[in-house]
This record gives sequence, C-alpha cells and structure tokens, in this order.
Amino acid sequence: MDDKFFMDEALRLALISGDEGEVPVGAVVVRNGEIVGRGRNRREKNKNALAHAETEAIDEACKNLSGWRLWECEMYVTLEPCPMCTGAIINSRIRRLVFGAYDKKAGSCGSVVNLFELPYNHSPEVVGGFMEDECSALLKKFFEDLRKGINKAPDGRLRKNEDNN
Repeated sequence: MDDKFFMDEALRLALISGDEGEVPVGAVVVRNGEIVGRGRNRREKNKNALAHAETEAIDEACKNLSGWRLWECEMYVTLEPCPMCTGAIINSRIRRLVFGAYDKKAGSCGSVVNLFELPYNHSPEVVGGFMEDECSALLKKFFEDLRKGINKAPDGRLRKNEDNN
C-alpha cells in the first residue's frame, strides 16, 4: 500500500462528509501500512468546533494503539490542517503528514503560516499538495453547490438553502 491508497481512503471519508452536508474533509492515521484511525468533518452534525477530520482520526488512533504518542504513524488528510489540527499533529508526535488541497484561508502547514517551523518539540515530515487536483475538486464542487443554494441536510437529503428560497 502506498500514499495514493491512503489518500483515496481519506477522500472516501471526505465524500461521506460532503454527502451529509459537511465540508468534505477526510483523514486517516496509518501505522506500518495499516489504518489505525479514521476521521471526517462532523462540525455541523456534532455542533462542535473540535469535530475536525484530523482530531477524530487522531482520537481513534490513540484509542486503537492505547497511547497518545503516534510517533510511528503517518496522517493523510484531504485539506491542509488548520492551527488546531496542526497543534494536534505536533502534540501526538505524528512523524509524517501528507495533505491534498492547500487552504489559503486557514492552512497552518505553509499557506497562511507554517506552525511546524516554530521551535516546538516535534515537527513532522510534510508532503503538501499530494493528489491536490482530486482533493481540491471535491471542495470546489461542494462550495459551488452551496453558492447555487444547493446543499445537503445532515441526514444526506438534498435541500435548498433557506436564504435562497
């Protein structure tokens, strides 16, 4: 299994989020070629600002591995992590981060700021822009649909935005 295999799994999770009306972001944590944590954006459904794909994947990986140090792990995520998620990656000691689309508004691995350049006690190897076209296309379609007044309810049903009716 390679980077493409794991990013494809993150994209699959992102699609699920998008189908539920969430911004389509997915993440997986991998150790020794095995997925040990999966996550997807659920902020709207959970009514929780902390419900990002990365934090969900890290939480599951920590539980599955019975520890908070993920120094043998890699993370694959469809969108460049925000400051909160970048901090979670630092704190969990993930050794390698592979992300797809750059986030010009909140990306904290190089777009707005690179928190990994600060003198924290850990900094992962970073591969940005991996499968960027596929990851960006998913996000662009989601936001185009929102601008057209089409989105999905948390249960996956298509609905019109109330502001546009």
